[in-house]
Amino acid sequence: MTKTTRKQRLSVYLDPVVMNRLAEHAARRDHSRSLVAEAAIESFLSPDAAERQEAAITKRIDLLDRRMTRMERDVGIAIETLAVFIRFWLTTTPALPEPAAQAARAKAGERYDQFVTALGRRLAKGPKLRQEISEDIGLTPRDG
Repeated sequence: MTKTTRKQRLSVYLDPVVMNRLAEHAARRDHSRSLVAEAAIESFLSPDAAERQEAAITKRIDLLDRRMTRMERDVGIAIETLAVFIRFWLTTTPALPEPAAQAARAKAGERYDQFVTALGRRLAKGPKLRQEISEDIGLTPRDG
């Protein structure tokens, strides 16, 4: 002879959005809403719920850590690119005599606008410089 326990009734009020999600989930799984709600409550109350929540939080933190590492790499690339360009420009560009310097200043605004337009196109369409630089590039003894 088996002993069966009778389920007890519980009446709850759900937000219409939550009720719709419950009904859709139950329909997709071909289960009753009561069965899905009971499983959700059991999961919420189970002792391993805290462990699952901690695992989910750890996963998110790991994802954020990887994103932060990529951001640090990208900022480092940007700083080094700017530093190399400035050093190159300063060492290869001779000072202009005053009449030519005045003409260069007059042309500077136009050239700057062209630069910003080109930069905007590059950022919009790619590829980005950070995508062109491999993370796996290592210096050989003759490079360093």
